[in-house]
Amino acid sequence: MTDDRFMRIHDPELLARGERVLGVEFTAMHERVLRVTELTSRLNVLPFDDAAGKAELLAQILGGPPPANVTIYPPFYTDHGLGLDLAERVFVNQGCTFLDYAGIRLGERVMVGPKATFITMGHPVDPDERRRFLGGAPIDVAENVWIGAGATILPGVSIGRDAVVAAGTVVADDVPAASLVAGPKGTVRRRW
Repeated sequence: MTDDRFMRIHDPELLARGERVLGVEFTAMHERVLRVTELTSRLNVLPFDDAAGKAELLAQILGGPPPANVTIYPPFYTDHGLGLDLAERVFVNQGCTFLDYAGIRLGERVMVGPKATFITMGHPVDPDERRRFLGGAPIDVAENVWIGAGATILPGVSIGRDAVVAAGTVVADDVPAASLVAGPKGTVRRRW
């Protein structure tokens, strides 16, 4: 597999000799995941009113402070942090997960309901390649979008300006601007 969207998990030369040694890129990602998991664990046990503690940990998780008017309610989960780009006035409710290695952008005034999940990485479907590669694509959420509680946004999805993703929706395809998508397949139900 040579597609640039895929990351080898193991070093290909060593794997050819029968040695299962993790590749350099995968190892770096894995080390970052361990570090960010430790930081989010600490964030998620802080008292809710410890604004300074939350700000310090979020800056470490995200690689810098988020805009001053971004609101993130813990518990908050991310596996990488450095791929999460938050614009002005973003609101993230409790229990959200951002698997952001391939990049997630939330535009201005995006609201994210509780327990929403954004996933940018996964494994190939082919069983022979599943344990050898990770694949992914960024997620782009335009301005003034509302992501309902428990929605799941999958790799490579773009969500257009002013769209609404209903609670519990699984979004595997792009969402047009000014539309409501709902249901297990993220079907457009209404446009304005």
